[in-house]
Amino acid sequence: MSQATVTLWRPVGPKELELIKASGMREFPPRLPDQPIFYPVLTEAYATQIARDWNVPASGSGFVTRFDVLRSFLDRYRIEHAGSKAHLEYWIPAEDLTDFNKAIVGQIQVTASFGKDDAG
Repeated sequence: MSQATVTLWRPVGPKELELIKASGMREFPPRLPDQPIFYPVLTEAYATQIARDWNVPASGSGFVTRFDVLRSFLDRYRIEHAGSKAHLEYWIPAEDLTDFNKAIVGQIQVTASFGKDDAG
């Protein structure tokens, strides 16, 4: 019996992508002390916009990741609007990231890259 999943995306910079690769493409790294929330987004278009318009200027390159998460895990969180109606995301508290990673089904995939490819 397969469990229902939700496909989410997350824009990342080169350092975060290296940490994801080090996990075997299975989990996102812990948040930094000044990052209390983990923000996966609901559309590839929104993730692309962030990767291209924020990650590239901030770190030279940006990547869009795609992954599936158990719906049963996500049901405890609300979908948040971050600005426009097209900017939908989950706000996962940093202390819940370990459980979030356990709820990922399969591997995290890179679907797009922008700027110079620092990730090798």
